Amino acid sequence: MNNLWLPAPTDLTLLSDEIHLWRIELDQPETQLQHFRKTLSSDEIARAERFYFQQHRQHFIVGRGILRTILGHYLNIKPSQVQFNYQHRGKPVLADTFADTGLAFNLSHSQGLGLCAVNFNHQIGVDLEYIRPMSDLEALAKRFFLPREYEMLRSLSPNQQQEVFFRYWTCKEAYLKATGDGLSQLEQIEVSLTPTEPAKLQITEDWSLFELVPANNYVAAVAVANFGWHLKCWQY
Repeated sequence: MNNLWLPAPTDLTLLSDEIHLWRIELDQPETQLQHFRKTLSSDEIARAERFYFQQHRQHFIVGRGILRTILGHYLNIKPSQVQFNYQHRGKPVLADTFADTGLAFNLSHSQGLGLCAVNFNHQIGVDLEYIRPMSDLEALAKRFFLPREYEMLRSLSPNQQQEVFFRYWTCKEAYLKATGDGLSQLEQIEVSLTPTEPAKLQITEDWSLFELVPANNYVAAVAVANFGWHLKCWQY
């Protein structure tokens, strides 16, 4: 589950059988924050201003600014020229102008860390969670997990329960983010995993699932349609 995060080469190319996963540090100095802010659209700036806490505003600006920078690299345009459309549940996708490129992406963040997954021509979703104590962990698992998942979770020690809960959650949400479905579908997605075995999606479609540990006390998952993918992990 551990991956080596490397600096991206200057001649970085995304191949048709590759997934590029970018690890993003959202806590950036003020100069970088202002740089990223200049690349955002007016509606993104307005959205940033609606966050009550300053840290949340800053993380949104940095996350969107870096997302634009990453996508701009693959599209060979400036970050400010990247345009988005939004699906009915709010998932950002590239605007119709870029439809013929086939570039697909998804972004997730938790605490001060972000992940951006990019590939060509296939649905893709990524979810990242910071492992934290939760007083209502079993109640949430009973509500959102399938009976076999819930019983497996209950059989574990409290320390194992925390990590396994968030592994289940990231796997399910990565798939739902890839398909554009909301969290209301969470209990319909079955995942098979144990504390020592990697997760598998128990669905009829052909989907690949990758689990990762992007930093201490974090877990993450990437779900992508089809098989035969090569995952490359870059540090922005």
